[in-house]
Amino acid sequence: MTVTLMQGILISIFAIIAGIDFWLEGFYIFRPMIVCTVTGIILGDVKMGIIAAGLTELAFAGLTPVGGTQPPNPVMAGIMTVVIAHATGKNPATAIGLALPFSILMQYIILFYYSLFSVFMKKLDAYAEQADTKRFARLALLPTWIVSLTYGVITFLCVYAAQAPMKALVSSMPVWLSHGFEIAGGILPAVGFGLLLKSMLKTEYIPYLLLGFTAACFIKFGNLMPVAVIGIALALIEYTRSKRQRQNEEQIKRLIEENAGGSGDDEDGI
Repeated sequence: MTVTLMQGILISIFAIIAGIDFWLEGFYIFRPMIVCTVTGIILGDVKMGIIAAGLTELAFAGLTPVGGTQPPNPVMAGIMTVVIAHATGKNPATAIGLALPFSILMQYIILFYYSLFSVFMKKLDAYAEQADTKRFARLALLPTWIVSLTYGVITFLCVYAAQAPMKALVSSMPVWLSHGFEIAGGILPAVGFGLLLKSMLKTEYIPYLLLGFTAACFIKFGNLMPVAVIGIALALIEYTRSKRQRQNEEQIKRLIEENAGGSGDDEDGI
């Protein structure tokens, strides 16, 4: 299917909004879960957008910046996963692997901006010493405007202008290579979730993980809503247990302090 000019413009406008949010990390609408869904809505394929959203979000779940290491750009990954799946007819798992070059390209541009914008610091320090708030505000906002326009231009070029070469490239791929991208795209969500568990999983939460895994994989449901309800129930149980435990600990601590204070008064009286 073809991405129309209007769809390309709308996706580019949304990329600007999501790019600013990723730059400032304000509302977290830059996450692939949101980006893929909105892109699917714009392209008129909500179901495919939601499927791509789940897969891409899992792939990026554990990918966070650590020091100088930067993961692929989630905004471009989400947009291009949906666009490639929509334009070429490939399934979202295959499209994730094909979208990574676009995502990495965008992140390299952002890394270049990180270095480039450092030249503004001297001027900002000077404006701050002079208490020139107007010039300070304009210069401080300039990087955000540059980044937002870059997201819009790059997205439009990738989504609309380059769709014909992109289709030709994907169509010319041999079956084994296309299948390889499909396998890689299917593995990426598991890798992302594994990275997330590596940093967040605690020993006391392993039973909940096993219960959820068993329910999702071995119990036949019409959809995953029962698994989500089970997860909410377990979360409420854990929350209530932790809250009760904190209250008991605070009560015991208060009683110990009261007894210690009372003993001290008796000794002073004697």
